[in-house]
Amino acid sequence: MKDVHDLSDRMHEECGVFGAFIPDASDPVTQAIGRLVYYGIYSLQHRGQESAGIVVSSGGSLKQHRGMGLVSEVFSDQLLDGMRGRAAIGHVRYSTAGSSNIANAQPLMAQSRLGEIAIGHNGNLVNAPVIRDLLEDAGVMFQTSSDSEVILNLIARGARYGMRKALLDAMRAIQGAFSLVVLTEDSLIAVRDPKGIRPLCLGTLGGATIVASESCALDAVGAEYLRDVEPGEIVIVNAQGLESLKQHEQTEQQVCSFEYIYFSRPDSEVDQVSVYAARMEAGRILHRESPVEADVVSGVPESGIVAAHGFAEAAGVPFAMTLIKNKYVGRSFIAPTQELRERAVSVKLNVLRANVKGKRVVLVDDSIVRGTTMRRLVTMLRRAGAREVHIRIASPPVQYPCYFGMDYPSRAELAGARSLEEVRNMIGADTLAHLSLGGLHRSLGGSGRYCTGCLTGVYPVAAPMEQEKNQLEIPFEETADGALPPAAARTEVPQAIRDRDNL
Repeated sequence: MKDVHDLSDRMHEECGVFGAFIPDASDPVTQAIGRLVYYGIYSLQHRGQESAGIVVSSGGSLKQHRGMGLVSEVFSDQLLDGMRGRAAIGHVRYSTAGSSNIANAQPLMAQSRLGEIAIGHNGNLVNAPVIRDLLEDAGVMFQTSSDSEVILNLIARGARYGMRKALLDAMRAIQGAFSLVVLTEDSLIAVRDPKGIRPLCLGTLGGATIVASESCALDAVGAEYLRDVEPGEIVIVNAQGLESLKQHEQTEQQVCSFEYIYFSRPDSEVDQVSVYAARMEAGRILHRESPVEADVVSGVPESGIVAAHGFAEAAGVPFAMTLIKNKYVGRSFIAPTQELRERAVSVKLNVLRANVKGKRVVLVDDSIVRGTTMRRLVTMLRRAGAREVHIRIASPPVQYPCYFGMDYPSRAELAGARSLEEVRNMIGADTLAHLSLGGLHRSLGGSGRYCTGCLTGVYPVAAPMEQEKNQLEIPFEETADGALPPAAARTEVPQAIRDRDNL
């Protein structure tokens, strides 16, 4: 059963992570670190609305609170007043690996030889099932269905050899997309995958170090942006200062292009590229590539608005709001049938008739996934009196599934797997056009350092093929070098996989 938030027929948000470390135990901020992290994850609420949690390191132990729902629903003033300490991490979650229940809510915690460890994870591992089987063969008991617990157990088991080695060994074993915040009793740790698929940045607030999925979270707590965590980098922050560890192998950054198209807030900068500027430029390029005669340009709230402004500016056509979003339709509004779910689109979005009636309307959105919601929006605009409805999409067609943390349907359900004319007929638009792949790259500054797997079928990291799994299922043995499977048993990365319908 899905609610109005989910029926928007878009890829769903991933997760958001936030962390803070205060070196001076006498700093007054230690008395309010829970609130500091609360405001940080509140500003990342767009990245996940299913659950939220905070873990605080206080007096040699970790204190945790997690709950299902929005950040404002999970935490009360009384809870936050009791969250005091020098370090804390927070997490907001949308489930992409693991079901939506309180057991999978993060941050997750575990015991290790070095004490308690907590972890918050944004992303997806492609080899989590293989490593999970190896760990279970070695006697590890899992409490959740989340791939994040796989990372947590790898780190916890390797901690006897020291936290630095445990972190490096865990990073060498796991494959996929991961931005992590890890909390121990005396340290805050930030980790980013070797391709930098998921964003992570560092900031400073007085003497405190802040870690966040997006720079907008730094702004929310008054922190100053310092830099992005580099691909493959481990940052350890404790009373001795900030230490950076890197894997020996060369890394090539390929941040997810949909961070700019859809996921990130427009007031964020991801790897020093402004999300707002990228969306504006995408809209301008979209007009140059696919112009159309129109009376008004509009955008689908929220992520289509900025690109629509860019399109209108380039076209010299007035921008106007045509769809008004009801901001008070929350996740508790549940429609029990598919028909009611589709009709409920008009509860969340309503047409401003005065800006539509008798006009040729260009409606700009960030993407089309299945196409069912776009069909409903086109119908609403026509019923409101629109003379023509032209759909412009500020990204190339989504043709392939994503297994790095975005919740896409199978390829068979994706509108982008059909011809453009089929999709145009399905949604009922007069014309339909997408931004080209080259246009997307130009909007991001002309660099090719982005993951476009869901658009092209070429991924920066490929999932292990199922038929390879048997040769990987060997007992997990601890060695003198640390708690990792032998090198021969570690997942090898096959060639990029196209057209994986069942992912």
